[in-house]
Amino acid sequence: MIETLLSFAFATVILAISPGPDNIFVLTQSIVNGKKFGLATVYGLISGCLLHTTLLAFGVSAIINESKNLFFAVKLFGSIYLVYLAFKVYKSDASIILSEENIAQKTTLQLFKQGFIMNVLNPKVSIFFLAFFPGFLFSDSLSTVIQFYVLGLLFMLVSLIIFSIIAILAGVISAKIKENKNIGLYLKWTQIVVFMLIAVYILF
Repeated sequence: MIETLLSFAFATVILAISPGPDNIFVLTQSIVNGKKFGLATVYGLISGCLLHTTLLAFGVSAIINESKNLFFAVKLFGSIYLVYLAFKVYKSDASIILSEENIAQKTTLQLFKQGFIMNVLNPKVSIFFLAFFPGFLFSDSLSTVIQFYVLGLLFMLVSLIIFSIIAILAGVISAKIKENKNIGLYLKWTQIVVFMLIAVYILF
């Protein structure tokens, strides 16, 4: 149980620090407007994960109760989707582009709402949760709904810590990215390896 949760937390850390629309958005907001505004964005993004966790918990739990074969199909889909994500990362440009121009000044409440809406209305988040979470169910005695909520809250906690560090240390992180052009390449390959390992782990 502990080993499974630690593996899940470690994978979440890697995925949270890998460049993507969410953490780049947090980084640029913090650089341009200040860490308070970056943190407001973080809180909105993380809050949206609760809705995705709820949909997953009740939806996939119903599938598990219905049929083990159906649940295996969900895990197979998850593995294939993660391999597809690894391929997309492989084909993508490794450079990290920080566009700090034309970022409108918004209040912290507006940024919280924007982060929340960005997350909730992004179908890719739901698909990713569906691919990522089922392989990390960790108990035969706890209900699957509770297990999915535990995983969801752990995902939110780890992401909150990583994204908050990005917001608070935005200036330092931005300077390091500009100094070291290979950072994007290192993170790109780390992300590819993690996606592939999770895909294998979920399936087998």
